Amino acid sequence: MSSALLLLTAAALFIYTKNLLDNAIEEELYSQVAFIEQNIEQGKAPKTIQPILSIKQITDIRPTQVRDTMIYDPRQDEVELFRELSKSTKTVNGVYEIKVRVLVVESEDIFMGIAISFLSILAIAFLILFFINKSRNEKLWYPFFSSLNKLKNFSFDTKEPIVFELSKIQEFNDLNNGLNELVTKIRSDYNNLKQFTEDVSHEAQTPLAIIQAKIENIINENDISDKQYEELSSIQEDIKRLTQLNQRLILLAKIDNDQFANPKAINLNQFISGRVKDFQGISKNTFQIEVTEDAHVKMDPYLAEVLFNNLLGNAIKYSQPESEIHIKANTLMFRVSNIGATLIDNPEKIFERFYKEGATKKATGLGLSIVNKICKYYSFTPSYRFLESEQLHSFQIDFNE
Repeated sequence: MSSALLLLTAAALFIYTKNLLDNAIEEELYSQVAFIEQNIEQGKAPKTIQPILSIKQITDIRPTQVRDTMIYDPRQDEVELFRELSKSTKTVNGVYEIKVRVLVVESEDIFMGIAISFLSILAIAFLILFFINKSRNEKLWYPFFSSLNKLKNFSFDTKEPIVFELSKIQEFNDLNNGLNELVTKIRSDYNNLKQFTEDVSHEAQTPLAIIQAKIENIINENDISDKQYEELSSIQEDIKRLTQLNQRLILLAKIDNDQFANPKAINLNQFISGRVKDFQGISKNTFQIEVTEDAHVKMDPYLAEVLFNNLLGNAIKYSQPESEIHIKANTLMFRVSNIGATLIDNPEKIFERFYKEGATKKATGLGLSIVNKICKYYSFTPSYRFLESEQLHSFQIDFNE
């Protein structure tokens, strides 16, 4: 619709401009002829000037005529379009035919001029309107995008409430009020769920310990068969896994509740050496350690122990038997690498809770998830990569100090 309107406007402007030019040319031609007639009456007949003026004496009066004609113009060395006024006039000296011509602008030139002017005006108007509307829209929609950015940056880890900016637009204020209520409800539900998980985990410790003790009493105080012993041992293993899971859930809850707010400077050389000695007693792997003498990191000692134990335990668990485990650390990072032929399909999910590679593969449990949680707590950056040429799985923690 807009395009059709623009075309009609351009056509009307072309016709109007062409008629205006034609009328102006004709008015100029008649004015020139009148001037020449006056000079002839006074006996001052001008000379013929080709191609714009032609005066010759004739025998009879001819009708006045205005027409377009193509005439060779020696100045331009080409045939040009002229508007010609031909008029006969009778004087005391005889009858003269006066032909006056004016070079006219061709329709194509008029059309191109109008088109270029029209498009230029439209382009300028579009740019002006674009920047005006952009400026107004940015100001108009600023409260909305401000609220949107605050929602994008919302995290349960932050205790501060979201404060939405007031707007002169009532609809945006209604939206912000609704978002405030929604965020408050979500935060309350999250805290209730977290508290429930923590309470359940704490309460489950005692029953699990009692069940474990009773099973040990049954095994030690009764004459049981080999099959019964295997089944009771299997139950003990399941209880052990439940206990570990319970302890890890409690740890995650404590991290969320910011119960490790007293970090200390830990000497990585001494700390990692102590961790490796503990694992050497239960593992057949050999350890290659490269730790800077004065390397240190500031964090809670218990969380540091959990962090490095989980990474070292994971390396031992998924390494090839009796292979080397490489450990490197300095003030900026910690890295542990183990040899393993299995390539992880989705390495970006390696730090997610209970992530499984497939239906037949074991879940990673909460170990690496706890590593990720501790790193977030201290603003560390965990990463994983697989060097296919060396069949090497590598976990690295950048301390970002």
